[in-house]
Amino acid sequence: MPKRSVEEISSGGKEGHPYAFHVSGPRNVSSPNWRELINSSWKDVNYRRTVIACFIQAVYLLELDRQENKPEATALAPEWWMPFKYKLAQVLVDERDGSIFGAILEWDRSAALADFILMRPSGAPKAVLALRGTLLKSLTIRRDIEDDLRFLAWESLKGSVKFSVILKALKSIVEKYGSCNVCIAGHSLGAGFALQVGKALAKQGVFVETHLFNPPSVSLAMSLRSIGEKAGVVWKRFKSMLPSNAEMQTNEELETQKIITNVGGGGEMKKWIPYLYVNNSDYICCYYTKPAEKIADTQAGSGESSSGKENKDPDPSAKLFVMSKGKQKFLEAHRLQQWWSDDLELQLAVHNSKLITKQLQSLYIIPSYSPQIKLG
Repeated sequence: MPKRSVEEISSGGKEGHPYAFHVSGPRNVSSPNWRELINSSWKDVNYRRTVIACFIQAVYLLELDRQENKPEATALAPEWWMPFKYKLAQVLVDERDGSIFGAILEWDRSAALADFILMRPSGAPKAVLALRGTLLKSLTIRRDIEDDLRFLAWESLKGSVKFSVILKALKSIVEKYGSCNVCIAGHSLGAGFALQVGKALAKQGVFVETHLFNPPSVSLAMSLRSIGEKAGVVWKRFKSMLPSNAEMQTNEELETQKIITNVGGGGEMKKWIPYLYVNNSDYICCYYTKPAEKIADTQAGSGESSSGKENKDPDPSAKLFVMSKGKQKFLEAHRLQQWWSDDLELQLAVHNSKLITKQLQSLYIIPSYSPQIKLG
């Protein structure tokens, strides 16, 4: 989200406000109508991405409206969900400073009926949990930066107060509407929370559609792990020179070979596949574009044999969309607004992301004992 001073944001009325929907919102979308009943725009990936990004923008504005004590008549946030026939069902508040960091938006049947829309468009979620990123304002900067540093140091947000609030909120709408009718989305730090909360539910076998805009990819933990991996490669090469290497295999290597997808009813293979939207010029999320190593590349130089079997890349663990607009300045590459711009050019990565594959790998390893965990 572009950073502006409080004075700049507060200047001017609602009509000319830089964050007003008609000023900075998307130009290529329209409100749902009766034609949606026949051919839903929600099935279009570009429309879906645009609307969900607008919902996240609404969360940023909910907090700005709160900080500026805006009355309902001049509030900016509702403009970003009302055109799509959604309503605000709940706000997620950080109890430490009272700031709004998330919101649950639900399909507004009454508003839809007022425009003669008799049913929810096919593919439109019944509820969306949207999460904002870091907001550099005096009332929110402390807690947001704390979580930024938490991720930077540990690559985990589970210790944050916000994590438990988000997880509880997501479980509540999953129980109410079912996982196939729910979506979670976030930008920047919010995307980090969405990824880790979505993963927590996926470990319980609950798969929720997840959209991650400019998710954080840089951490000290990741850097230290990378150093450890390089040391591991050296150790494998050393082991390859030992006579017994072909007959020996560590427990860790055996566990790595147990990566599988969760099996649903009737033997159908199921996986949690989040959607990632990254910009190569954004140093916060650009490491997601680094391709995963092929099995053959990993085995090369280690002396390990593939037993004559053909090595193939595993199924994609995420849908990675990369901005292809050339080199940009960081603030431009990181802002949320780019994801609904008219001149947006995206490429779906054909390779697996090394980083996301590592983050999701634990979901598909068979544990020695895995008790059933209920949502409640």
